[in-house]
Amino acid sequence: MRLKLETPLCRLLGIRYPIIAAGMAGGPSTPELAAAVSNAGGLGTLGAAYLTPDAIREAVRRVRTLTDRPFAVNLFAASPMSQDGVRPEEIQAQLNRIREELGIPRVSDGPAAVPDPFAEQVQALLEEKVPVISTAFGILPEPFMTQAKAAGAKVIAMATTVREAEMAEQAGCDAIVAQGTEAGGHRGTFDVALHPMGANVGTFALVPQIADRVSVPVIAAGGIMDGRGLVAALALGAQGVQMGTRFLTAAEAGTHAAYRQALLESSEESTVITKAFSGRPARGIMNAFLRQWDEAGLQPLAFPLQNTATRDIRNAAAERGDAGYMSLWAGQGTRLLKADQSAAGIVEETVRQAEALLSTDE
Repeated sequence: MRLKLETPLCRLLGIRYPIIAAGMAGGPSTPELAAAVSNAGGLGTLGAAYLTPDAIREAVRRVRTLTDRPFAVNLFAASPMSQDGVRPEEIQAQLNRIREELGIPRVSDGPAAVPDPFAEQVQALLEEKVPVISTAFGILPEPFMTQAKAAGAKVIAMATTVREAEMAEQAGCDAIVAQGTEAGGHRGTFDVALHPMGANVGTFALVPQIADRVSVPVIAAGGIMDGRGLVAALALGAQGVQMGTRFLTAAEAGTHAAYRQALLESSEESTVITKAFSGRPARGIMNAFLRQWDEAGLQPLAFPLQNTATRDIRNAAAERGDAGYMSLWAGQGTRLLKADQSAAGIVEETVRQAEALLSTDE
């Protein structure tokens, strides 16, 4: 097999190298990071799931001042989740114990439901003519898919099973991210009623099975940190890779200093999959918050209510620089992280290593 770095995915997305930076919503994703990855020849992604439509417009325009290359914006296409059997007062009682430790006000009521901004977020992307739209937790629904295609945008969905990948292709996605369980952050699983902690399929098992069942390009994600992972993904049938954790310590990332330190001090044994911070399964570094939550034995509120309920704790911890109560999303390859490397340096190093490995096969 003769592998090449220039894959059909590169031509589809208009990029030089088959490297995509994951959309890491909630702080690490910045316009500067997205632009830097795109300028280096990859596809930078703006994680916009928690941004208002106006903030999305502002961030997209900022990216465009920094690069004229293609970039992506990622949103959460989450379906409603059941609250059956969950008691908000018990949740707040446990969270109040943590609030007392942090010296912030107690909360008595459950978090108020807020309108889902997804439709307005997508509209902002369409109005701004974003070149690539990517989704987690599900597929861009109709009529948005039709509108995106009519506007010339490429659409990518994250899948954690073959069935999800087939659904994404049938819905019209141009490429599919095959997210293995090693990946950091939220699991892209469509139906958490079917897979309460996210589908538990590793990257090496998932990628070739999806590649054999769909005709659109497959992008491998989960535990990929360097050129070795890129070459391995190509050998498995992927046409590119998506890396999130590797970019968390990039100089351009908005990752909090305490979060960066926790990443650099972690190992392949440090992470767990939890719903405690957001209500949806996500992989992050075990810390004091998660230990206390596990000891309480409570089922969290559904997403995004649990995310809303824990926000004041996460914000207070960030202000104090206390990684013990922050959501420290990370994959299983953290020993391979480097401190404050530029995003361009990460792309260039990955490409150099991959090219060196591929040249030995010629």
